[in-house]
Amino acid sequence: MTNTYRDVGVAGQQDEEDFVDILEERRLSSDLGFALRTFSPQLHKGSPPCSSAELHRAVLESQYLRYVTKEVAMETGSCEQEVREEVCGILGEMSQNLQLRFIRLMAYMMTKVFKTVFSAIFVNVEGLNMLQQATQENPVILMPNHRSYIDFLVISYIMFSYDIPVPVIAAGIRKYLFDFEETSSERPKPSQQRCRLSLPSAFCLGFHIKALAGMKIVGEILRRSGAFFIRRAIGSDRLYWAVLSEYVRTVVRKGFAPLEFFVEGLRSRTLKSISPKLGMMHMVLEPFLKGEVYDITLVPISISYDRVLEESLLAHELLGVPKPRESTMGLLKASSVLQENYGSMHVNFGRPLSVRQLCEGKINRCQYNLTPRDLPQKPSADVQACVSWMAHLMVRIQEEGSRISPWSLMACLLLQTPATVLTEQGLLWHRLTEKTLWLRRLALDFGAHLNWPEQIPDSDVLLSTLALHRTVVHQKAGRVFLVWGGEPEGRHPVSPEEGVMRTAAAALMLVSYRNQSLHVFVRPALLATAMSVTKSTERDDLLAYFCFLQDVFSNEFIFIPGRSSQDFEEAGYLLKKCKAVHISQQEVTVSDSGLEVLSFLQELLKPFINSYQLMFRYLCEDADQIFTEKQFLHAVRTLATNAVLSGELDTYEVLSSNVQKNVLSALQRLRMATKVKRSENEEYKVDRAAVGRAGDVLSGKVPPQVLRATPAARL
Repeated sequence: MTNTYRDVGVAGQQDEEDFVDILEERRLSSDLGFALRTFSPQLHKGSPPCSSAELHRAVLESQYLRYVTKEVAMETGSCEQEVREEVCGILGEMSQNLQLRFIRLMAYMMTKVFKTVFSAIFVNVEGLNMLQQATQENPVILMPNHRSYIDFLVISYIMFSYDIPVPVIAAGIRKYLFDFEETSSERPKPSQQRCRLSLPSAFCLGFHIKALAGMKIVGEILRRSGAFFIRRAIGSDRLYWAVLSEYVRTVVRKGFAPLEFFVEGLRSRTLKSISPKLGMMHMVLEPFLKGEVYDITLVPISISYDRVLEESLLAHELLGVPKPRESTMGLLKASSVLQENYGSMHVNFGRPLSVRQLCEGKINRCQYNLTPRDLPQKPSADVQACVSWMAHLMVRIQEEGSRISPWSLMACLLLQTPATVLTEQGLLWHRLTEKTLWLRRLALDFGAHLNWPEQIPDSDVLLSTLALHRTVVHQKAGRVFLVWGGEPEGRHPVSPEEGVMRTAAAALMLVSYRNQSLHVFVRPALLATAMSVTKSTERDDLLAYFCFLQDVFSNEFIFIPGRSSQDFEEAGYLLKKCKAVHISQQEVTVSDSGLEVLSFLQELLKPFINSYQLMFRYLCEDADQIFTEKQFLHAVRTLATNAVLSGELDTYEVLSSNVQKNVLSALQRLRMATKVKRSENEEYKVDRAAVGRAGDVLSGKVPPQVLRATPAARL
């Protein structure tokens, strides 16, 4: 076996290089002087300068929108002028109004926040230099991962610091961000809609993207800082799709500014990567596919945190606890976040990638010559497959470029310790430090990039890490304990069920940090699990089960489509590299020194396997054949709580709504469940026999030979 991951044909991230702390200079100079500094970025050479007003006008006057406006007017029987007014309203709600003076205002505000909250913000200057060059040559698409509200403006802040054109940013807002004055079912005209915008920044810990709904001034500051706002749920609103896609295409086509969007679509509430959403990806690539621009440059960006601001909020959200009511007073109270230390942030700008090179040999663009550019055109199967491949590749490069903290490694080990040990007798500190140093060596063998200061003794690094995360664990008498809010409140005792949920909240905070390093271990873990479950050494048997696991867990982890065999080879290569297995042409066998590595990897995947098995069993034995998502989540949470209390289950991840929803998504993808619509509710219909077979394969009851009867191990 060889390491085949980089055979994708591109290298997205830089080799190990020095990062610089951009806050170091800020701490020694005037914040106001920084905000008012000369800002003279080199603009895109291929396009003349374009103002926001000119961009707005170009979108409204496009032949494409004129065509769609006429079509919608004919379909709905409306006057074309009324539809035209609605287009203007949508564009007014959506569009940015980028202005330098507001960028300076945000730079001043963010400097104050960042210096208080973070000890350092590290960026790779070589990546920024390449980005600066790329912005002059082709339209640039910035694609950061999304782990915190801070992500929203930190990229703009860095680019302002280095004289690189500030991007326009796609910011999601919820379906119907409008307060309608009337409750009638008739859709109001744009003039009757009151847009509710929010501030996704360090100030709004605990707030949703629409938190500052009524604060029009804040919304306008964001808009003038480059944000353009997109409804989260567009559905089949053809007119909205047309305005959005034409707006995005015009930004790219004119080279107005770098365009930034989160390919995952949503902020990850689990701190691991989310399967990419392809709508925006199609929009930004269309000008290249139609030959309107020679090339487009994609820049994957990896943002890594020692500690995220929303850690407690996210854990409780995953357990179904409603978020605090969003209000201006709540925002002011959330300023207590500035009293905490969140360690450092790493922002790794990946190597710019040419769309032209990525698409070479994968797409025949001649198909776009058969239809006028200004007419809507559904992408062909090969285009859809290429866009999906490219989106998954960007997420994988983001993962590869992330910096893993010591705390993430410690969380991996703490979660493999029984909860009763962590809450009652505690885990020996010296044992945890020994295992963490062992895991560091394994992570480096697997190619991980660690945020581990070399100039500081390992013992000091681990102690400072523990202190940084004192809200999750604490040390006492040489032992580490989970911080658990289990003390009775007033005179009211804590019920067993409430005790489970409180422990689960602390456990899910650990889970989120473990998730930051899962991408390093997941492929070897799949192979280690295949070896354990199948009890086989035959490569064909192991590959079949490996592919089955990838199919089942494709909503949990990111796998580039069509690369199962290469992933299997990579997993074998990494296990052989750390001397955990011996590999021949036909067999994979455990080495004498490999049991510790394989045991750790199997335990890493065990919570997902146990969670899926419990939910599969519920669907086969107890669930109604047709149910809503809400019914499923409530029933599974009750079942899992009872299983934890009885000792049948030792993982709290099954209580996470993220894992529960991923099961439903996996069943739909594997055609074991379908969505049906009754009245206003979407419901799921499950094929119990198929789910039962999946559970049998997952538990090893069905031999791997049966899997080979179906292509790619699909059921």
